[in-house]
Amino acid sequence: MLYALARPLLFALEPELSHRLTLGLVGAAQALGLARLAAQRVAARPVRAMGLEFPNPVGLAAGLDKNAEHIDALAALGFGFIEVGTVTPRPQPGNPRPRLFRLPGAGAVINRFGFNNVGLDAFLANVARARWRGVLGINIGKNFDTPLERAAEDYRTCLERVYPAASYVTVNVSSPNTRGLRALQEDEALDDLLARLARARERLADRHGKRVPLALKVSPDLDDAQLRAVAAAVRKHRFDAVVATNTSVSREGVEGLPHAEEAGGLSGAPIRARATRALAALAAEFRGEVPLIGVGGIMSGPDAAEKFARGASLVQIYTGLVYRGPELIAECASACRAA
Repeated sequence: MLYALARPLLFALEPELSHRLTLGLVGAAQALGLARLAAQRVAARPVRAMGLEFPNPVGLAAGLDKNAEHIDALAALGFGFIEVGTVTPRPQPGNPRPRLFRLPGAGAVINRFGFNNVGLDAFLANVARARWRGVLGINIGKNFDTPLERAAEDYRTCLERVYPAASYVTVNVSSPNTRGLRALQEDEALDDLLARLARARERLADRHGKRVPLALKVSPDLDDAQLRAVAAAVRKHRFDAVVATNTSVSREGVEGLPHAEEAGGLSGAPIRARATRALAALAAEFRGEVPLIGVGGIMSGPDAAEKFARGASLVQIYTGLVYRGPELIAECASACRAA
């Protein structure tokens, strides 16, 4: 209710400014003990996946809290888990502004942020300051100026540094906003990357006395053959989950709308069917062997129920939160109970 009143004012602002202001307001509300007033009560719906216990299956997708600055405030809204990042080894500013565009007529957003983040040192300091002790995913990527042939070094560096702080780590090879990144989803490149990270994880597990799950985040634009190859690589290297999916380079469903031709990744309602198709294809390959996190186009409880019905163990929201506000969290959790 509170968000519905505030949204017209927030939507009147430039999108990236509105994004920062909203996070600031949520943080201030949490500091004053008021954050829960903005959210509906989320009933417990425990789920076990990746060897972890989730109090409910509705998570925050990576990208909203890139620098892990608002973990406590966002957790107060009722999420069952939170994923922060994408973080890269070194700080980087991302792409030039403007780089975030709303398409309200379609319930969509286009972004071309380009992994803007504060880098590992500041990011991990932010994580350490958080008091929340729920399930925290950390999404990792490569710096924009790291050549693809050395990308695995960036991912390994990130994995080593975030390992002690993460409940699970997501390997992001599917953002359309870092030049060439999606080439890492191709057969040989993906096999090599996952192999290196799997070996690094075994060394880290011995060093830290715990085995942190690894997830792979994939594009909704992969065809069936590419999704089969992804499933084979995930199974071969014993990754623990797949996040399906990232944003799309397709413009299906937004043709002719203002900003529709802006470069970047499309999210929100127009990619729901595309993301769910990829989710279902992976579910058919894994047959319950590997948990799937359904993301993309969840704007309502029925949208979340569709993800669960097509094979998701967990779901994440981001663009739906922009348009619907915190009430979407409880709505999606209830949809899981009905699925």
